[in-house]
Amino acid sequence: METLKRLVAGALCLLLSPLPAVCAAGQRAGQINALIPAATKNEQATKAKDELDWNDLLKTATSGRVRAGLDDGSILSVGSNSELRVLQHDAASQQTSLEMNAGRLRSKVVKITQPNGKFEVHTPNAVIGVVGTDFFVEYGNNKTTVICYTGVVTVTPQGGAHTTNNSSNAANPNNAVTLNAGQMVEVTSEIPPAGYQSQPTPGDLQRASIDSTNVPDLPVAVAGATSAWHWPLILGAFAGAAVGLTFAVDRGTTTGPVPPRIPGCPVGVPPKQCQ
Repeated sequence: METLKRLVAGALCLLLSPLPAVCAAGQRAGQINALIPAATKNEQATKAKDELDWNDLLKTATSGRVRAGLDDGSILSVGSNSELRVLQHDAASQQTSLEMNAGRLRSKVVKITQPNGKFEVHTPNAVIGVVGTDFFVEYGNNKTTVICYTGVVTVTPQGGAHTTNNSSNAANPNNAVTLNAGQMVEVTSEIPPAGYQSQPTPGDLQRASIDSTNVPDLPVAVAGATSAWHWPLILGAFAGAAVGLTFAVDRGTTTGPVPPRIPGCPVGVPPKQCQ
């Protein structure tokens, strides 16, 4: 059935080729690998193993997070209160374009080897481009924060914002900021006098950014149950095991009835020796 749907979608794309948005709909980009509930895909409840297609919109609430795997091997980890749309992902040509209008995203991107390959994340006021790296993007209140964990990231302000760095305007016509591992930049409507420039990422901020997008594999329902009423049962089981072990030590290796202990006889000494 799924194959038939894709064949029909392909036929429609040929007939409606002037409408690229229609052709992109239903084209596979990857799948959802794990999530903390309170997350949706296209305003509908979703779950692990659900397919992720072009133009799909992922949303998370305050307690929700999503981790998705793209078909080229890249990993997207979406934090809480976030909106991420997969505009395009072609694994063969390595053409990927994402749109993030709110929240936090960590992207572990495989190295791009195709001549025209690209991996871009668009926010309302910046475009982030990479060539195989691990980086973090956050957008909110008209501010884009980009942190580079490994590799190299380029950040190009949009909507009238401009940047400066150590390269000249002739060599850097787009005024893009280049981030290396351990560096960050913030793009806002308040343009600094010297323009936006890269700066070292504080250790606590880097750790917080990683924690805010971490999606555990353990289902939340199980984790929540364990932290609530399952704990007394677990502790009870350990207590019972401890009592049983103590009883076994007192008895030694004896398998029969335990003889009565003679008053004043030291523990471990056979009762016959105390008579």
